[in-house]
Amino acid sequence: MTTPSDFVKDVDTANFPQEVLQRSREVPVVVDFWAAWCQPCRVLGPLLEKVAAESGGAFDLVKVDVDANQELAAQYNVQGIPMVLAFRDGAVVDSFTGALPEAAVRAWIEAILPSQLDLMVDQARTAQLSDDGVAAEHILRQVLDQKPDHSEAGTSLASLLIDRGETDEALIVLGRLVPDAEVDRLNSAARLKAASGSDLSDLEARVTADPDDEGLRIELATALAARAEYEPALDRLLAVVRAKGPLKDEARTSMLDIFGVLGDEHPLTQTYRRQLASALF
Repeated sequence: MTTPSDFVKDVDTANFPQEVLQRSREVPVVVDFWAAWCQPCRVLGPLLEKVAAESGGAFDLVKVDVDANQELAAQYNVQGIPMVLAFRDGAVVDSFTGALPEAAVRAWIEAILPSQLDLMVDQARTAQLSDDGVAAEHILRQVLDQKPDHSEAGTSLASLLIDRGETDEALIVLGRLVPDAEVDRLNSAARLKAASGSDLSDLEARVTADPDDEGLRIELATALAARAEYEPALDRLLAVVRAKGPLKDEARTSMLDIFGVLGDEHPLTQTYRRQLASALF
């Protein structure tokens, strides 16, 4: 027989990354910031433990003593206790402060738990890990039929489509999603992937024959980028921007697509972003 205490774990600054941030990539984690002297904490704590026990492991409940972990409390801007944070995929997704009534606590917990559609996306990811891309795609399309702007399903399906070279459909799928860093990255990847079928030898010959054709130069650069030859691609695009011709903005956008694929921390992104800023201003 389980008891509320079976579902409670005390966490400190040292093991917070593992027990909360990493664990929340598997199941939601509810963090109760509390203190022994806090009377409302004594009301809320047992209630959270009761709900956790009833959930049967649908979420993890951890408790952080703010007196013993002041740095951690400051990191999460805990200004009043009890303060409760919900983590999913390593990030805070919701919070509340104070001892809420039981009905309100239950409604809050319900809202942070994965929906049926979220669980279907998890099934699709499991299928992908088993190299069953057909099943994964089928499940993801079912999710998006019900909720076209489901972020995780949309980005997962877009990734599959980009890998197959079906970039037009990938861009349509991404266009239905709320923009964020991952959506932006995949949009960039799709636009670059679209150029991967170009004949490099033919493009290089045409550029050599007509070096003033900015459209050809941009097309060659994006074809190089689609083959992961990012530095020569960036060099060619930067030259178009510096010339300040009619396709300057198109070249700039292609550079931003490459930055999106590489990521902000990549040395090429940092180097060429500075040069791009200098060329523009």
